[in-house]
Amino acid sequence: MILIECNNEKISRDTINQFENENKVKLTVKYKQFLLEWNGGYPSASTFKISDKKGYSVINVFNGIGDMYDNLEKVINIYEYRLPNGFIPIADDSAGNVICLGTNESYYENIYFWDHEQESENPDDMSNMYFLANDINQFLSMLHASLEE
Repeated sequence: MILIECNNEKISRDTINQFENENKVKLTVKYKQFLLEWNGGYPSASTFKISDKKGYSVINVFNGIGDMYDNLEKVINIYEYRLPNGFIPIADDSAGNVICLGTNESYYENIYFWDHEQESENPDDMSNMYFLANDINQFLSMLHASLEE
């Protein structure tokens, strides 16, 4: 089981509902559970495979809700016109890429890697998006402490 180091304030379902309303986004049930338990933070195991071609990356931090540096609302606003429609950035890696949660019907619950070095002028171009997992729980189970694991 992965542990996440986090000094962020615990949040409630009401806080999540308010966040969804203010940001016009519908978070997935599993991601809401993640926020209720951890509300962002630094994972104890952070290495994950993007693809055979792209290799591996390392999570820097999961974004949370509230008054913090890695604030989910702030990060959503930064990437609003850069990510394909229906994706929100829930974490970033050490190279400036983001890990995204699908929030629309086609990609709902899916976790994707967004490669900023392949960013297109058209934000809905999915050529720089790499499927990672069916949901946040599956993604968390894929994280390793190092490449050797």
